[in-house]
Amino acid sequence: METTITAVYNADGGLLGEAAYVIGHLLGTTSCSLCDITHSPLRRKPEWDAMVATLPFPLRVRHRNEVTPELSAALEGQTLPLVAAEGPEGITWVLTAADLDQCDGSPAAFCEALLAALAKTKEN
Repeated sequence: METTITAVYNADGGLLGEAAYVIGHLLGTTSCSLCDITHSPLRRKPEWDAMVATLPFPLRVRHRNEVTPELSAALEGQTLPLVAAEGPEGITWVLTAADLDQCDGSPAAFCEALLAALAKTKEN
């Protein structure tokens, strides 16, 4: 089994999930630093797409209601958003919500943090 990297939004997918997030975001009751990294107020950021294309591995981005059953179970009690690695040794957290907050909406900062965290994981 190959390791899969999945970034999980602090939002549900689908029309109702998207609408609930937009309304909550506008009212200041909901936030998702991963959303800020991947999207501008109107659409997905072109610099996000360009950055993902440079990664030496596939990166999946999923809403919290769109993850695998195994990842969904592991997410219990975790603060979203986050980035997880799913591999033969199980599920590990690569970037936490605090790590994603530090990216300050920048796809380049996300890439740097992700690659550094994965390199550190391989060392251990």
